[in-house]
Amino acid sequence: MPMSAEEIEGIIRKALPDARIEIQDLAGDGDHYACEVRSEAFRGLPMVKQHKLVYDAFGKRMGTDLHALSVKTKLPS
Repeated sequence: MPMSAEEIEGIIRKALPDARIEIQDLAGDGDHYACEVRSEAFRGLPMVKQHKLVYDAFGKRMGTDLHALSVKTKLPS
């Protein structure tokens, strides 16, 4: 069963409570998403580790419940 944008946001917010999150359903099918996440937790981390923080929030659901998620990370402005 596909995940909703609200579920994705909730999972990310649980891992990164201060995050500002924007989610886009890329194909309109609830299975392919892009997100932009802004969080202080990313400060001082290389981009690979920033993305890992986001992907790790999904645990085993990544690739199963959530088929594809493109991630862009930024520091708060």
